[in-house]
Amino acid sequence: MDSHIVQLGMNLFETAGRHTYGMITDKMTLAKEKKNSTEQQIIYEEIINDLMQDKNELEKYAQEYKRLYENLTISDEDIEHLQATLERIADIILDNGIVPPEKSVDTRTVIELFNKDTLKTAQLLGFNYKEAIGIPLTEVSSSFIRSNWVSEDKSSDKRKKKSK
Repeated sequence: MDSHIVQLGMNLFETAGRHTYGMITDKMTLAKEKKNSTEQQIIYEEIINDLMQDKNELEKYAQEYKRLYENLTISDEDIEHLQATLERIADIILDNGIVPPEKSVDTRTVIELFNKDTLKTAQLLGFNYKEAIGIPLTEVSSSFIRSNWVSEDKSSDKRKKKSK
């Protein structure tokens, strides 16, 4: 398990357990025993401030869990859009010879894996679509751009230098 998630869980449980019902009632009993209303007020304010601080920390942890969850999940509409986009990208990749013809069947098979039911089931099992799809797609796109444009830019730069 990711160490960030483990640490987040530990922080969450520490915060949640910091001010238990028993601790709060003990402080309230202590406040009631005080004869001076100012001392009582100080203890009650301390209880309230501690609980508000815990609430804020718990909300922060909840937001972090939500962010992590959203990084791993994708809506049905996004899945449909993803599949359509992958099909267009595959067409570009195959039409421009980025993938050798013998690999074109593999490319189509991979795209077909990403239908809504398959991807939702995979997500339930812990599938991270951004790592599985995003990273390789970034690498393929980067390779295509480098091989088609970067080398041309370098050779045109060399031509410009020679002509000077």
